[in-house]
Order: sequence, then structure tokens, then C-alpha cells
Amino acid sequence: MPAPAPLHHDLQRDLHRAGYYPDLVADVLDVALGGEAVVAHLVQPETTFDGDQVHRHVTVLVLTATRLVVAHVDDNPADSEHPAASATATTETVPLRELRSVALTHVVTDPQRHRTGGGRAEVTLALGWGAVSRIDLDPATCGDPECDADHGFTGSLVPDDVVVRISAAAEGNDAVRAAMAFARTLSAATAAR
Repeated sequence: MPAPAPLHHDLQRDLHRAGYYPDLVADVLDVALGGEAVVAHLVQPETTFDGDQVHRHVTVLVLTATRLVVAHVDDNPADSEHPAASATATTETVPLRELRSVALTHVVTDPQRHRTGGGRAEVTLALGWGAVSRIDLDPATCGDPECDADHGFTGSLVPDDVVVRISAAAEGNDAVRAAMAFARTLSAATAAR
């Protein structure tokens, strides 16, 4: 069994900056990485509000020379059945040869003034390897605006294994640039397979 490689310094720094159980996240990544060195990474914390409860979540994407490691960590607040709060950490390891798509959606404000290399208001990184898909359905039509017949449904099957949205307004321009750099590195790695 290979000796664990220490997590890359920049990844450790970003886990601590996210502030969401960094030692727990590092531990689960260490197991999933299996001693492989980190080539690139993306850490995306997310906080949501449900009534008076705050829920935290972090998604971490780690690229090695051969694999993509995806980690999700979620809060489980204390409640009447569970007197102590807990966290659930899940990792998935995907061989690069299995990665089918790397989609990056760019949102640019004031596009007529955009120049090469300019900033983005947000980016959404969607990665697919066939484990999870989403079906988007809409009522089918025949094109006749007067027709009221039932034409069934039309739709698309969309890979939806991991989707990470990074907004400059919420996370800052550096986070958007980091997501774009990770997507560029991952795209290059998948092209080599």
C-alpha cells in the first residue's frame, strides 16, 4: 500500500480558508487519494438557510495524474432524535478515462465591452461520467398555435454528476478565476486520455 502523500499546501490552505471542518475534509481526501499527488483542486463552500437553520456544505474537486476525486461534506444539525450535530463526508473517485464531459458555462455582464481574458460574473462547472443524469421534460408541440392535441413530451438527458457554481458577487473574482483554472487543467488532462 502506498504511503499517504501529504495534501498539497495550496489545497490545505483553501480548505482552511473555506473554514468548514478542514481537518475532516483533509482526512477523507487523504483516504480517497490513496497516496497520489494533487495536480489541481477546487474548493467550493456553500451555506444555505432553511427557516432558522443554517446548513453548510463543501464540495472539493481534486485532480491527480489519473483520477478525479470528488468530496462532499454536509452538516447534520442536532435535533430531537440526534442530540449532537454531526457531519457526513462522501468521496467518489473517477478514473480520468471515465470522465465524459467537462462543461464550463461563463456568465459575462456587459458582453459588448468584454475583452479577451476579461472577468466573469460567474461560472458553472458541470462534470459528467455517467453515474447520474437528469431528465429535463417539456410538453411537445406541433408548431400550430391553435392545436390543443396532446403531443406527449420532449426532453433531454443531461449528465449531472457534479455541478459547481461560482459567483464573483458571492465568492469573489479570485474564486471565479480559480474555478476557470481548475476547469482548464481538468480539460487538458481529459484530452490526454
